Amino acid sequence: MSGTSLHTGEKVSLKLHPATVDHGIKFKRKDLPDEPIIDAKIDNLKMVERATTIGEGSVRVHTVEHVLAALSAMDVDNAIVEMDANEPPIGDGSAQPYVDLIKKAGVTAQEEPRKFFDVRESMHVESKTGALLVLLPCETFRISCTQAGPNNRFAQFLSMEITPAIFEREIAPARTFVYYEDVQPLMEKNLIKGGSLENAIVVRGEAVLSKEPLRFADEFVRHKILDIIGDLALAGRRIRGHIVAVKPGHAANAELARALAREQTRRSAMSGSRAIPIGNAGLDTGEVMKILPHRYPFLMVDRVIGFEGENKITAVKCVTINEPFFQGHFPGHPVMPGVMQVEAMAQVASLLLFKLTKTTNRIGYFMSADSVKFRKPVFPGDTMFIHAELTRSRGDRMAKTKCFCVVNDAVVSEGELMFTFLDK
Repeated sequence: MSGTSLHTGEKVSLKLHPATVDHGIKFKRKDLPDEPIIDAKIDNLKMVERATTIGEGSVRVHTVEHVLAALSAMDVDNAIVEMDANEPPIGDGSAQPYVDLIKKAGVTAQEEPRKFFDVRESMHVESKTGALLVLLPCETFRISCTQAGPNNRFAQFLSMEITPAIFEREIAPARTFVYYEDVQPLMEKNLIKGGSLENAIVVRGEAVLSKEPLRFADEFVRHKILDIIGDLALAGRRIRGHIVAVKPGHAANAELARALAREQTRRSAMSGSRAIPIGNAGLDTGEVMKILPHRYPFLMVDRVIGFEGENKITAVKCVTINEPFFQGHFPGHPVMPGVMQVEAMAQVASLLLFKLTKTTNRIGYFMSADSVKFRKPVFPGDTMFIHAELTRSRGDRMAKTKCFCVVNDAVVSEGELMFTFLDK
């Protein structure tokens, strides 16, 4: 589809492409050199002011929530959203144009089972602006939402289960809406060049300004539900749970998506294999040393437990009192240095990347570490399970991985590591 982008007012074309299992939803900027791809994940969230913006490096894609809502609610798990600008066409301000695209193309079932986030206990986020989102256990995906504008104008409530048919009929047609006092400063600065009564509802005082009548008596709360669905798609898993939302907004929605992603990481660590296999499932120490250039006392991997598909690896490091760093790192209270845990993650990630490139003639150089957190100390006698997942690659030049270390079923450290490859 082609149309006008909301903020720049420029013409933009958008095309939806199918993608393979476990690819997820990614945005491709066809207008830029190398056609960079941005993963629609909460880790790539950059801004939530009036719209949801994702990006990697200096590359951005603005106002992704309507596209993501349509893809998620219409049961599309894997797709590439290709655009020739930094923002999708706004259409009529709803998700209906994207639903029409998806239905026109058709949806195909893939071989792997869908991955869900099942809510086991209540979770909630609350903002200083009064937004409150509570997530409760439920066998289906349900949203109950209360929307209220300034001075509680146009207060509305709606509760419904979200299925493709219900979304298409009840939620997708609901258009975005704004309060005049909120957008007047933006209009004066010419910052919403593509906005008009053709793609948004404007509320001024008690008046509702629109090119056509309201599509629903409670169209505002329906669009808020649409935004919740789109923003929570950044969590990367289908939700089985009941969301109760009061005065939601993009910032609060994003905080809940972050909480979901953190909980999913914790669960993944808990459910990983803890048995150390013998045979072809992994790599023993000798095989590890054939790939990595590291040697004692800097080899931080004892054994690779196994690989999960092409993008994940789990390895193990047995931490003993004989580690040389314990001689100088708090000798009276020996604790494994955090930097050594990061090094262990980097070595495990390198093993995964070498497996993918299918060569040992190149060496991986550690470029950066982002979002590194140390959650619990690691002591002598601990067995540390190290997980790494490839999240992004650019040919055979660069790669980005998400890693975490687990001891006694608890995440002790985590980080996002970037590598480049050079010939030996």
